[in-house]
Amino acid sequence: MTGYADFEAFVVARRPALLRTAYLLTGNHHDAEDLVQSALIKVVPKWARIKDHPESYVRQVLARESVNRWRTRRWREVTTDVVPDAMHHDSTDRIALLEDLRRLPPRQRAVLVLRYFDDLTEADTAAALGISVGTVKSHARDALATLRNQSSEEEQPATTSTHGPQHARDRAHPARHQRAFRATR
Repeated sequence: MTGYADFEAFVVARRPALLRTAYLLTGNHHDAEDLVQSALIKVVPKWARIKDHPESYVRQVLARESVNRWRTRRWREVTTDVVPDAMHHDSTDRIALLEDLRRLPPRQRAVLVLRYFDDLTEADTAAALGISVGTVKSHARDALATLRNQSSEEEQPATTSTHGPQHARDRAHPARHQRAFRATR
């Protein structure tokens, strides 16, 4: 293949996977499509250099572009308590996972998506995001702790316990999120 034919072949072959990753990073189908499009636009000038192994580079651009878009758009976003009609087909666990992911900072969200949804190693995730492996580990730890605390707050009864404070890891039940991660594949 010459020119950009191999780029077109890559996009045709990997577009669904890129859209899934972008959807988990953004939490919105339209934003995911925009994110993939803008990432691919940034990849085209570099294609001759990366065409032998484009997957990791494209993921890196996706993750970085997602963080950059969040930084520029966060002041314009409006939260709502009403779930859009388009999401009625999703399971309750999947909706809860997406809502919990949206509450995470974008860098932590990117680490979780690349590590646990795209099954990248810690080193590959660090390379994709341009951070150290230790930062990947700490972001993953903090993000998972936040998800556990969010799920435990939902499950916790309205009355307080008379037995003193419990550790978050003792209260948390991450199985809901693990099932939802597997369901999104």
